[in-house]
Amino acid sequence: MENEDERNQNRIYILGNDSVLEQAIALLNSIRLYDTETPIVLIPYNDKYKEAAAVLGDRFGVTLFPDLTILEWLDATVEETFGSDFFARPQQFRKQAAWFGKPGRFLYIDTDIVVFERIIAVLEYLQTYDFICCDYQHRGGIQNVFTSAILEAPGFNESVLAEIFNCGFWGSKAGLISASDLQDVFAECAAHPEYFDFSQKTSDQPVINYLVLKQIPRRFNLVHRPGGAPGSWAGSKFRQRDWRLFDPNLNQPLQYLHWAGFRLRPGCPYWALWQHYRNLNEPKLRSPRSPKLRFSPPWRS
Repeated sequence: MENEDERNQNRIYILGNDSVLEQAIALLNSIRLYDTETPIVLIPYNDKYKEAAAVLGDRFGVTLFPDLTILEWLDATVEETFGSDFFARPQQFRKQAAWFGKPGRFLYIDTDIVVFERIIAVLEYLQTYDFICCDYQHRGGIQNVFTSAILEAPGFNESVLAEIFNCGFWGSKAGLISASDLQDVFAECAAHPEYFDFSQKTSDQPVINYLVLKQIPRRFNLVHRPGGAPGSWAGSKFRQRDWRLFDPNLNQPLQYLHWAGFRLRPGCPYWALWQHYRNLNEPKLRSPRSPKLRFSPPWRS
């Protein structure tokens, strides 16, 4: 069990703006259902974040990333290194600001995710490792991340490539990656585009995989823990029970569900489940006899 000091060192980062406010509400509803205490920090995706910051701050106690100059530096570094038109959404690299946040351990979560447990508990693995993830991206091989030329890069081999991960859910420690580390890795990636599958230029995944696999040797994918771990991709077939999902292959409840590659809209996988978490605690869904939330958030006490 974590003591108070250890818990205060943990935080969750999300990347977003006004355009993904609905997704962020669903994610935050699911997080706060199990955890009313862990600090959550919004990293603005661009300048259009004021509404999201206000709503998420009021409803969930979310705070704004404290140093916006770091985000400007990241934008400028990506543009200077790769060019202004190389990535369709270069702002995705802003999630790397988590390395420069307050000291302690952090978990980064994309907004197209909902969780089914006190998800910050996965950071307990950072007592042994310096980087964690929890997905089966590696089972798809190196497609959409690397090309076979990556085997020519120093330090990369088949064993390392078996640790490819999805960049939508991962945890690490502030300060582990420095500004110079990022600059050096970005420069290496730009100098060797043949290493990467940049066919999906909207994604930061190739570069961030290169960064972690090269710079952080003590890493662990939680799906390799004893007894295994459930999948998390919305494109998979899971069983649903009481607004939670279960992996039939392991007979385990999912820790989280990620709609990576899907638009969250009617007809997408598990749409009703997403709607459930989006509408959790909405005034129109409260019983007239039970107007209060299930918990009393500490930031409103």
